[in-house]
Amino acid sequence: MKSWAAEFKEFIMQGNVVGLAVAVVIGAAFGAMVDSLVADLITPLIAAIGGQPDFGDLSFTINNSKFMYGNFINTVISFLIIALVIFLFVVKPMNALMERMKTAEPEAPVLTKCPYCLTDVSVEATRCPACTSELTPTTMPA
Repeated sequence: MKSWAAEFKEFIMQGNVVGLAVAVVIGAAFGAMVDSLVADLITPLIAAIGGQPDFGDLSFTINNSKFMYGNFINTVISFLIIALVIFLFVVKPMNALMERMKTAEPEAPVLTKCPYCLTDVSVEATRCPACTSELTPTTMPA
C-alpha cells in the first residue's frame, strides 16, 4: 500500500497536471500582457478620441465613496481581447481539427415494409428475410 505522499507525488507528476500548471502560468503572463496593452495603449487611444486624458482614472463619487468605472472598463476590454485571442487561436483551430478528423457517418439503410408480412426490409432486397417472399419493385410499396 502506497503512502499518501507517494500517491500525491504520482498525481503531481502526471502529464495533465504539469500541463495545466504550465497553462496557468502562461495564461497569467498573457493576461498581464493584455492588461498592459489595454491600460497603456488601447485605453489612452480611446480616451484621446473621447477627449478624456486618462481613461483609467474615470470615476464618480457618491457619499465619499469613489467608483472607479474607468478601471472596470479597462478590465472589460482586457477580458474581450483575451476571449478573442482564445477563440481565434484555440477554439477555431480545434474546431477545424475536429471537423477534419470527423468520419462520415454511414448512411442508414432505407427500409420499407414487406407487403406480405409487414417486416422491415431494405429497399435493395430481392427476398423478405422473414417470410422469404420474392420482392420486386412492383410489389414493394413506395
